[in-house]
Amino acid sequence: MIGLILAATAGFIVTRETNRPRTRSTAAAARAPIVDERPLPTARALAALAITPEEQRFSQEAARIADREVDLAFADALWRAAEKRGNQDPANRELNAKLQLAQTALADVQSRQEEVKAKLATAKPNEKAPLQERLDLLAAEQSLDEDEIEDAQEDLVKAGGDQEGAVERQRDQHEAVEHESEQHPSQPPTTATVDLNASDLAGQVRAWIWLRNKKARLEAARNEAEEMANTLGEQHGILQQRVREEKPKKEEAKQRSAELRQQARAGVGSVEGASTAVSSLRHFATEQKALSDLAKRIQDEQELQQLYGNWLDATADQQRTVLHGVLRSMLWMLLVVVLVYAGGRLLDHLFNPVAPEQKHLASLRKVGRYALQAVGVLVIAFVILGVPAEAPTIIGLAGAGLTVALKDFIVGFFGWFVLLGRNGIRVGDWVEINGVVGEVIEIGLLRTVLLETGNWTDTGHPTGRKVAFMNGFAIEGHFFNFSTAGQWLWDELQVEMAQGENPYPLVESIQRLVEEETRAATAQAEQEWSKSAGYRESLTAAPSIHLRPTASGVELQIRYITSANERSITRSKLYEKIVAMMRETKSAASVSGAVVAPGK
Repeated sequence: MIGLILAATAGFIVTRETNRPRTRSTAAAARAPIVDERPLPTARALAALAITPEEQRFSQEAARIADREVDLAFADALWRAAEKRGNQDPANRELNAKLQLAQTALADVQSRQEEVKAKLATAKPNEKAPLQERLDLLAAEQSLDEDEIEDAQEDLVKAGGDQEGAVERQRDQHEAVEHESEQHPSQPPTTATVDLNASDLAGQVRAWIWLRNKKARLEAARNEAEEMANTLGEQHGILQQRVREEKPKKEEAKQRSAELRQQARAGVGSVEGASTAVSSLRHFATEQKALSDLAKRIQDEQELQQLYGNWLDATADQQRTVLHGVLRSMLWMLLVVVLVYAGGRLLDHLFNPVAPEQKHLASLRKVGRYALQAVGVLVIAFVILGVPAEAPTIIGLAGAGLTVALKDFIVGFFGWFVLLGRNGIRVGDWVEINGVVGEVIEIGLLRTVLLETGNWTDTGHPTGRKVAFMNGFAIEGHFFNFSTAGQWLWDELQVEMAQGENPYPLVESIQRLVEEETRAATAQAEQEWSKSAGYRESLTAAPSIHLRPTASGVELQIRYITSANERSITRSKLYEKIVAMMRETKSAASVSGAVVAPGK
């Protein structure tokens, strides 16, 4: 697996596109255009990188200078091709002869066509038909001669023997492309899809990388302009040296031209000598113009070099601004981390140490730390990715989906806050949740864990099983907490007496006993009930005894109020004293117990 990953990574790197110039082979160099048109495509390609008014001005100026430089390059190439026209390569002598023969044949056909057309214009009606047939034959011959000339020119261009024709063909293609672009102007495909004023770290990093690539392309264009300026400078130096060497010949040609003019006025001049002098002067003028064009091209390349340099300076300023934004975002992230850390330390200082009776403060401290860290992560995410443009809609849809999918978790989370409230539960409390009674050993964000007891009337004998409940029971269900103040319940004892015995003396004794044992609980319960809303004065916590006949005798139902925590102890004491009382009165009775729900 690792080998496949490494191989895929290597293939991705090897096959990725790069803007590095490729080294041309010898065959490719032989097929390269005669005129170097690189300045114009380079300037037009860089137009896609112009995103500010200043850069657009740079781009337009670069395209204008590059277009002028390419036009001068074509003129220079045509001059050089014309200079080499007289020096034919012996290898191309046969092709040149073929071309000249075809051109001579074409000229002969065209001259005969003119003769036939002249005769046709003055011919009699009965003579026009043969002349027209002859004219059609000459037209066919002309078409064949033109095809031969075209084929000969093609062969000569391919063999490199017609440099001037090759230059003209390339110039025609260049002008066709320019004409097409003028007829159908279109915006260059821009790659400037980055926001240089991005406020999020991801956008700033993308902008910095884009500016780095842009800077590399501008540096390549400037180096290209510098290289071409140096090459043209060398050509200018060679041509200038040749012009200096030919200066005596130029002066001699001027002097010879003046003499020929004087002879022409005297009527003794030679036509051949005048033609030679004119050809020499034209050659010197063409060389001087080519020298001037080379100087202009050098100046254009230097202007392009300076223009790209100014563009690079503007890009460097943009890169510096973006880097400033990156550092600002990183400082914001560090500040958030520091604030989260400081907030956590402050919570530890405020809620530590926590008294045993204030265990909910420890939970609040934990909640505060979680909330603080969550807010810090959210702020850092916004710093890195930015605030979504449709944040309210996205948050609303995400919230609705999460509410449906995580309904139990959400209810359990909010139930945790209910359990931490004043009327909630704490670790160590003795509670009943969904019919399960036990001691609370853990209260988490989503779950509450109990250590189950086998008999809820006895807190000292747990079963050893841990029972976990989602905290949603605090909102959707109910629970009883028998460890906090105000948790009073009515308990009931049942005493049976044999048939034929008088129960009333025992009832009076038991009444006094129960009132004495539950006096403190009764007073405290009535006091707490009196403070609660909706309290009725008729509601009393005094114990009571009811008689009920049974098949075997009489049953005494003893009801009294007690705290849930003391219920087992109070019941044991009452059982013990009632049994002792019955033994004293030598009454045969059996004792049994039952539980009555609070408020029954």
